[in-house]
Amino acid sequence: MPFGLGETRSINRVHSPLLARAVPWLTVALASVVQTLPFIASAPVAPPLGFMVLLGWRQLNPGLLPVWAGLPLGLIDDLYSGQPMGAAMFLWSVAMISLDLIEQRFPWRSYLLDWAVAAGFMTGYLVLAGIIAVPPGSLPLIRVLGPQLVLAILIFPLVERFIALCDRLRLLRFRSIS
Repeated sequence: MPFGLGETRSINRVHSPLLARAVPWLTVALASVVQTLPFIASAPVAPPLGFMVLLGWRQLNPGLLPVWAGLPLGLIDDLYSGQPMGAAMFLWSVAMISLDLIEQRFPWRSYLLDWAVAAGFMTGYLVLAGIIAVPPGSLPLIRVLGPQLVLAILIFPLVERFIALCDRLRLLRFRSIS
């Protein structure tokens, strides 16, 4: 390859600040909305996609979403999920604060540790959301939430792969106008 030929592709290229800031917020909000698509089942089967995408963004790039992001994104999820108002706002905020504490304690983690942390957070989220949403004694919680939890833990690597693709989209370079 002649000298300078590969360098011309990156000259006058910059990241879009709007795209860099909006993609994480939009993907979490859209994942919360996608969860409401009509799917007929006798019990909840769909995993909490919005919460999973939030966990994935927080683990992929910890400084990208601020700690307070759980409150507005949880509000969007509350509006679309059918949970009592404030359930996701509270649980997502607690999860973001807890993830921040884990990030401070373990700044360098392995993929398996991230997956285990996400599995723990998804288990806690589904159990606590189930306790908040269902009156006590109405249904056995484990039997209803078990398949949903197993599916959420198993597809979390796919969610992280999707987030990595969205992160590449977020960091696309466009030709600058100058």
